Amino acid sequence: MTVVQQDGRVAAVESRALSDDPEAYENAVAAALGAVDAAAFFAAQERVLLKPNLVNDSPFPVTTPVAMVRAVLRYARQAGAGEVVVAEGCGQAGMETGEIFARLGYEAMAREEDVRLIDLNHEPCTMLTDDSRTVHRTMELPEIAFTHAVVSLPVLKAHSLSKVTGSLKNMMGLLPPTRYGAGAGGYKKSQFHGQLQECIADLITYRSPDLAVMDGTVGLRDYHLGGARCDPPVGKILASFDAKALDREAAGLLGLDWRAIAHLR
Repeated sequence: MTVVQQDGRVAAVESRALSDDPEAYENAVAAALGAVDAAAFFAAQERVLLKPNLVNDSPFPVTTPVAMVRAVLRYARQAGAGEVVVAEGCGQAGMETGEIFARLGYEAMAREEDVRLIDLNHEPCTMLTDDSRTVHRTMELPEIAFTHAVVSLPVLKAHSLSKVTGSLKNMMGLLPPTRYGAGAGGYKKSQFHGQLQECIADLITYRSPDLAVMDGTVGLRDYHLGGARCDPPVGKILASFDAKALDREAAGLLGLDWRAIAHLR
């Protein structure tokens, strides 16, 4: 297993995909966390929120594999973290996050690991204000995002609107559909789509991840909901306390220049 430290901020660990060797995959996630000294971070946390990307009910590599969340959960607990929860607010029209938890194996993992699953789409929210923002001078976000340290757990994907979707765009799962959705039966975060780059930049000003870990073992090179996989597979797990630096590195792995992606500039 090879750990490569890049510019002192992003750790990259070589790893084959989960399906090839589940035990080696979990070890690679732990190695990436160890490379950025995440144990010290977790030891200092009374409450931790693990935030996978479960935009819909498609399996990996569209969504975060439950094995990654399990690996980070175990690492955090072993390091001495207090309460750890797994939380997401899906975007898929006509579905609830709980249905996606069940279909993608999160409910079974939660029983096995005795961890609580939370649907962020229905959590109590607080209103924030920042007059310097471009689009959202106010933003409504779940209270739990400010009582817990947030660990963003995305997968490596290109995106049809934002060019790349990583640990920063993954924070869109925090958005309450009652304020940012398309109404009954519509996409639950659709009000961000008109000015997506600017909206992501606003969102991460209000709440950016405290730690980011990305599954880059495969990668979707064209489209965030399917399409062609990277060939050959990228073969990396990334970790960083600088979520923007991690996403810039991820853009490069997809052959993209982060300087041309507004929310990463």
